Amino acid sequence: MSNKLPPDYLERVYAGVLGKLIGVYLGRPFEGWTYQRIMRELGPIRYYVHERLGDPLVITDDDVAGTFTFVRALEDHRLSEDLSAEEIGKVWLNYIVEERSILWWGGAGNSTEHTAWLNLDKGMPAPASGSIETNGATVAEQIGAQIFIDGWALVAPGRPEVAARLAEQAGKVSHDGESVHAAMLWAAMEAEAFNSRDVDHLLDTGLSVIPSDCLISRLIGDIRRWAAEANDWTQTRQKIEDSYGYDKYPGNCHVVPNHALMVMALLHAPDDFHRGQMIVNTSGWDTDCNAGNLGCLQGIMLGLEGIENGPDWRGPISDRMLISSADGGNAITDAVRTSYYLANLGAALAGAPAYDAPKQGARFHFSLPGSTQGFAIKQSVETCEASRVENVGFQEGRALGLRYTALADGLEVVAMTPTFTPPEVTQMRTYDLMASPCVYPGQTLSARIAGSRENEGDVTVALAVGIYNSSDGIDVIEADPQTLAPGAERVLEWRLPETGGQPIAEVGLTIRAAGRRADGTVLVDWMTWSGVPEMELKRPEGDGDFWWRAWVSDCQFFSKRFRQSFRMSNGRGTGLILQGARDWNDFEVDTEIMIHAGSNAGVIARAQGRKRYYAVVLDRKGEMALVRQFDDETTTLASGPIDFEFETPIPVKLTVRGKSVHATVNGATLEAKIDSGPELASGAMGLLVTEGAVSADRIRISPAA
Repeated sequence: MSNKLPPDYLERVYAGVLGKLIGVYLGRPFEGWTYQRIMRELGPIRYYVHERLGDPLVITDDDVAGTFTFVRALEDHRLSEDLSAEEIGKVWLNYIVEERSILWWGGAGNSTEHTAWLNLDKGMPAPASGSIETNGATVAEQIGAQIFIDGWALVAPGRPEVAARLAEQAGKVSHDGESVHAAMLWAAMEAEAFNSRDVDHLLDTGLSVIPSDCLISRLIGDIRRWAAEANDWTQTRQKIEDSYGYDKYPGNCHVVPNHALMVMALLHAPDDFHRGQMIVNTSGWDTDCNAGNLGCLQGIMLGLEGIENGPDWRGPISDRMLISSADGGNAITDAVRTSYYLANLGAALAGAPAYDAPKQGARFHFSLPGSTQGFAIKQSVETCEASRVENVGFQEGRALGLRYTALADGLEVVAMTPTFTPPEVTQMRTYDLMASPCVYPGQTLSARIAGSRENEGDVTVALAVGIYNSSDGIDVIEADPQTLAPGAERVLEWRLPETGGQPIAEVGLTIRAAGRRADGTVLVDWMTWSGVPEMELKRPEGDGDFWWRAWVSDCQFFSKRFRQSFRMSNGRGTGLILQGARDWNDFEVDTEIMIHAGSNAGVIARAQGRKRYYAVVLDRKGEMALVRQFDDETTTLASGPIDFEFETPIPVKLTVRGKSVHATVNGATLEAKIDSGPELASGAMGLLVTEGAVSADRIRISPAA
C-alpha cells in the first residue's frame, strides 16, 4: 500500500537536515553553559559565536554523527516500519569504533551511550543494552535517545506513529524511561510537521504516542500553561529552572530539563526559526542538542524560506557535515547527499517512487535551492577584488555560480570543496573525526562547466585538487587549463595522478583571466569522480599527520614507530585498519604482509564498517581462508593449507570482482563465488590481526584484472 508523500518532501527533508546542522553548530561552542553565564559572557545568541570562542564552525559532533548513522539500519538490515532495537544495536557495533567515533566516551556508568556500547560489545542485545534494569534510571534517562531521532522522523513524513515507533526502538538501544518518551514525542512532532504548522497540534500529536501520566507529559502541560500566562520567554525559562532545573535530576545531562527548554522555545517562537534558535541557545544547558532538535523540527515545519527569513545561517556552513564512523569514506559529506539518501528511504518506506539521482548520479549537482555542497573560494584575496559562490538557475535546473570581479593577469580564483579531513580538525574539541579520503589517484575527476553569456571575455578554467603535504599544508595541483568563452560549455576530465601517498584534501576549479581585468561567472553544472583507484599507499617522505589520519583504526595500536609504513597490533580480539570508500567495487589489493605475533592476520576488501567485509586470513594452525564477516557471523568461503613464518614477508593479493573473491598467498590460490548469503558489492580495503601484530610496507590498489 502506497502512502502519499508531501509534494515538497525532498526540499522539506533538506530544510530539516539544514535546521539540525545550524542548531548543532550554533550551540556547540558553549554546550553545557548556564543561562546566566551565556548572558554574562555572550549575551543573547543571535548568530554563530564560534570565532569568539576559538572554535571551528563545522565540527564533529555526536548529534550529527549518531543521527545520520543509526538511520542506516533501514538500509543495512530491514527497510521496514517494524525495524527492531536489536537490529539498530548491530548498526552501533558495525559503525562505532570504541573511544574514537560518534559517541561521548565518558566511561561506563557515566556516559549512557558508552555504557550501552560496552553492553552490546560483550554480546548483550538491545533493548537490554540500554534498559533501566541493566544500567539504572540515572544512566538510562539522560538526553541521548532524544538527540538522535531526527532521521526517523525525516523518513516518515506525516506518519507520527511510525516515526515514534522507530525512535522508540532506536532510543532503547541505549536509553529507557523518560528519555525514550521524550524521543518518541519529538519524533512524532517532526513527522507531523510535514503536515502542520500548528504548534499546539504538534504537541498534542506528540503526547498521543506516550503515556499520559509520564513525567514528559506533565512537564509539557506545565510549560504550555506558563507560556500562555506571559508572553515572555525569560519568565517561562525561569519557571523551568525552578521546577525542572539541573539541580532536580541526577547525571551529566538529564533529558527532562533540556526537553523543557525545547518545548518552551517552540511555544514562544512558533513560526520564527531565528527567534527559536535565539531562545533555545540563550537558555543554556545542552545547547547543541536542544538547538539541533528544534532546528530540525522548525526546518521541516517552516521550510527553506523559514530558515532564510533572518540572518545568513546557510552561507558559512555551505551544506558541510562530518560523520565520524568506521565507514570512513562516508565521513566527509553534505546536507544535499544526506537529504537525497533520507528522502529515498522515506519513499521506499511509503511505497512511493524513488528520487532519481540528479545529473547521472554526480557527487555535486547543486539541484536543491541554495545548495553549494561545501564549495568555497579558497584563494582570491590578492587576486580578485571580490569573489563568491552561490546557487543559480542554469538551463532547466540549478548550478553552482563561481562569481569573480576584477581578475588580474596571471592571478587566479581557486574554488574547492573538501573530500577529506579539513585542517581545522586539530582545533575540534571532544569528538574525533575518523575519516578516509573520498577520492584517490587513478580515479577520473570530471565536471560540466559553462561561461556566463555576460562574461567580459574568455577565461581559462582547470580542474584542481588540494593534496596534503608532509608539513600538513595543502598544495594545489591542476589539470591542463581550458579556455572558456562567454556562453560556451565544456566537460572537463582528468585522471588523477599519484600523490606520493598523501591524501587528496579537496577538489575544485581554478579560474584565470589572461592579460586583462574582467568580471563574470563560471557555472558548474556538476562535478564528480569515477572508477577504481590505481595507486600505491606507502609512507611518504616526511609523512605528516594527515597521511596518518587517512586510516580508520579499530585496533589498540597503529604505530609510526616502526620502519614499515603500516604496523598495527591488537591485544584482545580482532583489530583492523581500513581505507577507502563505498564506490570501490571491483578492485585488487596487492601487498606483502609480515606477521609478528598472533593467532591470525590478513587482508580485507569491500569493507562496509568494522563488522562487514571479505578477507583472506592466514592462521597459525597452517590454514588460509577466504572469509565473509557479516555482523557477528563469520563464514568460510574457501580454505586451504598455508605455511608461513613470523617476521617473514608474505606476498598477498586479494581480488574482488562481481560475485567472485580470489586470493593468492605465497603462490597458493583460493577462489570463491558468492552464491548464497549476503553479498558485499563494494567498500574499503585494509588489514586485520587477531591478538598479535601485522605490518606492511606498501599496499597497491588497482582495478580488478
